[in-house]
Amino acid sequence: MNKPLRRIAIFCGLLVLALLIRDNWIQYVQADELRTHKDNRRVVIERYASPRGNIIVDGKAVTGSKETSGSDFKYKRTYTDGPMWAPVTGYASQAFGANQLESIEDGILTGTDDRLFFRNTLDMLTGKENKGGNVVTTLNAAAQKAAFDGLKKQGGKGAVAAIEPSTGKILALASYPSYDPSSFAGNSTTTDTEAWTKLQKKNNPDDPMLNRALREVYPPGSTFKVLTAAAALENGLYTEADQATKTPLPWTMPGTTTVLKNEGNIPCKNATLRVALQYSCNTVFGKIGSDLGNDKMLEMAKKFGFTEEQFTPIRTSASVFSEDMAPSEVALSSIGQFNTAATPLQMAMVASAVANDGTLMKPYMVDKLQTNNLDTLERTTPEEMSKPLSADNAQILQSMMETVVEDGTGKNARIDGVKVGGKTGTAQHGVENSENPYAWFISYAKGDDGSSPVAVAVVIEDDNAVRDDISGGGLAAPIAKSVMEAVINSKK
Repeated sequence: MNKPLRRIAIFCGLLVLALLIRDNWIQYVQADELRTHKDNRRVVIERYASPRGNIIVDGKAVTGSKETSGSDFKYKRTYTDGPMWAPVTGYASQAFGANQLESIEDGILTGTDDRLFFRNTLDMLTGKENKGGNVVTTLNAAAQKAAFDGLKKQGGKGAVAAIEPSTGKILALASYPSYDPSSFAGNSTTTDTEAWTKLQKKNNPDDPMLNRALREVYPPGSTFKVLTAAAALENGLYTEADQATKTPLPWTMPGTTTVLKNEGNIPCKNATLRVALQYSCNTVFGKIGSDLGNDKMLEMAKKFGFTEEQFTPIRTSASVFSEDMAPSEVALSSIGQFNTAATPLQMAMVASAVANDGTLMKPYMVDKLQTNNLDTLERTTPEEMSKPLSADNAQILQSMMETVVEDGTGKNARIDGVKVGGKTGTAQHGVENSENPYAWFISYAKGDDGSSPVAVAVVIEDDNAVRDDISGGGLAAPIAKSVMEAVINSKK
């Protein structure tokens, strides 16, 4: 073979080799990436070719699937009581993707999870329609309805989180205002896109798609005093609920000429921890925080879950307690102001740990994952997250919180025949407290056997309320009461 022909042959051989390498690279190395690529239309068509599995509450599906017409997407998602369950389910939309449980457990719900491979293969061989598996939640339908209806009746913005203290199961997770995920579950450029556009924050200042129970952080106000009391007991600053504190009146914050004020004429001078929590004395708890110092207060906040995101499995925003603060800033932070901020779930965790004799269980909302024929693939095992305070100190704190409900600012949370502990909070909002404050209430209920079936946190932000009418006891406590009653009644 002459030289020119040999060169052409070598060149052609190299081209064939390159083609083979490229072909194998695409088929084996890039296969998964191309198969799941967002612009692969066939993948999306396949995704909606069969009914999606369901999200289950109390044995009943709160989601569904229905056939569509005029589209190459055969099925779209439906929701029962969509606005009520949106903070739990999230949405699954042909046009806008998915979030929350619909996204996190997408493999189970669509049937593409590797654990469902054998089941789906059998369905293919027998000619059955492929269906996704189910996500069984820990939610309590009655508690969720009580929470959502309470927020809706209140009319402002707000959120509720409720936990079973002994396990960490999330029993209610409500946010208001909310949205109906069904309204944009399809891919119509008119109805679905229009509904989606109207829900975006830039078009709707109420931001109904914000999950306020998990993703919004608020100054917790006086509900944080429960954590400060726990820090005082755990660090030995005070050892009994009825021990007098060393708190002068007035009390000037260290390093300043500013007097920390109490709300009204209340008995805060050298008040005991019980009386201080009962009347919500800023001076007592501000001085406790300042006396303990930033490091010890931060350590206690972290034990309750502050400064870290939680995964329920839906991600929550991290609650805030700052470091490197001046003593006066620590004082303000210790009464739930300055930089201190918390999600409603975080404050439910605080109440839960106290109710559970000092043990904080990791919060979770997925009880188990199932195949489409209800076989269990995976079940969540309750897990201890931390132990912020000893059982003895937790019981001291319980007695103090129960006094708040029996004889203090939390009387609206009383339940006949049930022992209830709680703490109200009214947190400053806006520059120099120029806007309506946030109304908070955290609480737990206890049975005759000493066990606690539920701990709750409620926050209300009502821009239209009369400022003097805003209080945790007045706005938030009645909602917490109805949620606790719903859980208690559902266990009878």
